[in-house]
Amino acid sequence: MKDGAIWMVRPEAQALGERLAAALDADCVYPWRDAGLPPREQFRRLFPRYRRWVLLMASGIAVRYLDGLARDKHSDPAVVVMDEAARFAVPLLSGHEGGANALAYALSRLTGAVPAITTASEALRPLTLGIGCRRGKSVGAIEAAVAYALAGRPLSAVREVATLDVKADEAGLLEFCRRHELPLRVFARADVAARAWVGQPSDWVRQNVGVDGVCEPCALIASPRGRLIVGKTTLDGVAVAVVADTEANGSPPGVADARPQTESDI
Repeated sequence: MKDGAIWMVRPEAQALGERLAAALDADCVYPWRDAGLPPREQFRRLFPRYRRWVLLMASGIAVRYLDGLARDKHSDPAVVVMDEAARFAVPLLSGHEGGANALAYALSRLTGAVPAITTASEALRPLTLGIGCRRGKSVGAIEAAVAYALAGRPLSAVREVATLDVKADEAGLLEFCRRHELPLRVFARADVAARAWVGQPSDWVRQNVGVDGVCEPCALIASPRGRLIVGKTTLDGVAVAVVADTEANGSPPGVADARPQTESDI
């Protein structure tokens, strides 16, 4: 038995469930195949056997399924609920300790769903980084470019990193996120092209990737109520933009800072 499971309440979710199970190396549960037990009772019996659960259902159904099962955040399985259209991935149990937040981001990268993270520690991190880079850039180069763009702002204030789908397997970027425990969101080129905003379009990016820019639009899409406080900055083939959540008065924390660009890059 694997350590994760995908639960579907309707056969209509089977294709999505099986795709997620294959990508996450998880089991698929088909409650409609067991006529001997009601689905909720099946779930109660299986719940403690897995450490990660993806529930393909409405949040109201998920809450009723979980009623009475949660014990302690240090021992409860990670539970993420996702709608059958894969629009949202919402961690319900064990966001940090059990890894539900990380699971929601993994589902986001697989489907394009919005990871609806509600834990307080993420809410207190107001910054989103958009990052693009030339192929094969090292984690050290990415760290240096991020530090340059942050210009003294702490990396601990960063909530997540956003990039384009063509960079989803970039080893240096993945290592940067792993090393600093930052979730990575990946956006499809079609989404960036449809909603792109860039201060200065890049001919190189347009010719080689098919969009006007990477770091600025990805950061802005990841933080839809945020404001660009550091426009695209480039250092040694790595481009970084910084977006800050807006406060109640509509202003972002901190002071806007636009670093000079040293090269035209992703």
